[in-house]
Amino acid sequence: MSDAAPESVQPDSTAPKRRGKVRKRHTVGKVLLVTVLVLAMVTGLGTIWLYRHLNSNLNVLDIADQLTDQPTKIEVEGPQEPLNILVMGSDSRDCEGCNIDNLTGGGQRSDTTILLHVSADRQRAYGISIPRDSMVDRPDCKTEDGETIPGADYVMWNEAFGLGGPACTIQQFQELTDIKLDHFVVVNFEGFKDMVDAVGGVEMCIPEPIADPAHGINIEAGTRKLEGTEALNYVRARYTVGNGSDTGRMKRQQAFIASMTSSVVSAGVLARPDRLIRFLNAATASLTVDPGLKNIVKIADLGVQFKDTGLDKIQFITIPNIPDPNDPNRLVWTEPQASEVWDKIAHDEPLTKKLSQDVISAGDLPGSGSNNGPKNEADSQALADAGLCT
Repeated sequence: MSDAAPESVQPDSTAPKRRGKVRKRHTVGKVLLVTVLVLAMVTGLGTIWLYRHLNSNLNVLDIADQLTDQPTKIEVEGPQEPLNILVMGSDSRDCEGCNIDNLTGGGQRSDTTILLHVSADRQRAYGISIPRDSMVDRPDCKTEDGETIPGADYVMWNEAFGLGGPACTIQQFQELTDIKLDHFVVVNFEGFKDMVDAVGGVEMCIPEPIADPAHGINIEAGTRKLEGTEALNYVRARYTVGNGSDTGRMKRQQAFIASMTSSVVSAGVLARPDRLIRFLNAATASLTVDPGLKNIVKIADLGVQFKDTGLDKIQFITIPNIPDPNDPNRLVWTEPQASEVWDKIAHDEPLTKKLSQDVISAGDLPGSGSNNGPKNEADSQALADAGLCT
């Protein structure tokens, strides 16, 4: 697709291995899915001015020279190629409103990592969360200056991002999963809050009040819309919600982003040009992308490719994991289940029910009118542990 600005854009109607151990404090990465879907559906707003403005918001980062020993993408049957996009949430303390924990020191920190996989037939999309406290063997990676950052055994997943940014996380992901990535996106806290506000808040079902005075969190129970800082606090809360685990926090984040996806593609938002423009402005301003997504048309074109994917086919899961036998505050990927998930994704095959436990989909949200209820007792307990309505 040409990079030239269009005059108008028309809308388109069991022992664990050391590969991974986890802990959870993830927040905003999953908004890429929302961004892609919306950009595909609202390009009727694409005047030359809006195109140029949104284009200038995007931060493009070329890390091709920093990646080595990349896996070969497996050829599969289908009308198009499957897509693998790594979404990384950055809790940098440098942007306005990002230092929510009042921590000292600048720079980037890894808040979350999610693989977004879109099938070749564009009928399925998986968001697979990787807990930040997964214990893994981190490979060597390169800095922007070409210097080598030595690898290390048995370290937390998010260490790679802190040492070398997106390139080191991508190097780590590809070597541990043997999945070739097509694109990457980095999202920050500030953009997350702005996107939530732009769509008028995101509705969530909260079974009991959430009170965490130490972090200024006080959220009433009930089915209600969360906006801005309150929304950010909700997806960050851990110790005072559910069973207090980081796994539960990730599940709430998955439910929140699923609900946000549903809100963005609903008629109420799509019919509001003011909200759409605010959302697009917030989304593009918060994203760092690879050259393959270097302008609004490329992102919109990507969205058009899976515009027919049903919301119930957009599913969020967490890579199978268990507490680290060496440290209950860390996680390890459960084998062979974790390797089976990555192998299914690499071959663009649907995940089996056994591999996709505790699924949250954009079309079947906990506590919402579209929810048919937990599929089994285990799913119900998982939602309860996460502090979600069942």
